[in-house]
Amino acid sequence: MTVATNNARDLFRSAYEHRYTWDENFPGYTADLILTQGEEVYSGKIKVNADYSVEVTGFNDEKVTESIYNQLRDIVTHRKRGNFEASHGKNEFSLGESDPTGAVEILVKGDAMGSNYKIRGQEICQVSRVMGPMGFTINTEESLDTGEGYISIKYNAIFRNPKTGELKGKRDFKENYEKVGDYYLPSCQVINALDAGGEKYTTEFNFINLELLPL
Repeated sequence: MTVATNNARDLFRSAYEHRYTWDENFPGYTADLILTQGEEVYSGKIKVNADYSVEVTGFNDEKVTESIYNQLRDIVTHRKRGNFEASHGKNEFSLGESDPTGAVEILVKGDAMGSNYKIRGQEICQVSRVMGPMGFTINTEESLDTGEGYISIKYNAIFRNPKTGELKGKRDFKENYEKVGDYYLPSCQVINALDAGGEKYTTEFNFINLELLPL
């Protein structure tokens, strides 16, 4: 194993472990949710359990409920604490190019989704993956330093045909977090979407009355 390979693994591991995640004592939480999309407004309740399972109740539209469930699962997945060796232990890492911002490419072999990354400082600032007929790149523009790790709070996701490079869509995300007890919980997420046909729409999730579940 070369020094460069060791450095690449160490760089990625340091950034991976510097993400803000909920610890093993995370009790779960509840919130009221107001969802706004265009002129349509929906309200209901969400619950994230200690095992990170998600419950969505009170919305009278099945598609809206499913959409909220999927989006909340996505948010929660990024706060779930992972084990580096379990997730990446079998992968090989190597250093790629550095860009003008000082971010360095981390190239990965062995990852089932063909993932590559960019690291800036102690943060993963870009993720690129190919999943079947879709390739996507997520770029972090702004992050929140919680003192216990960082949370990406402004980022975009660009979707392309991996063979032709054709743009399939783009999503711009802006998030706010609120500290409740010992935990940072999402309080707002705004998504500005651009579809392949050029259609634009904005979806806003406002989580209010955030409360941790009793231990």
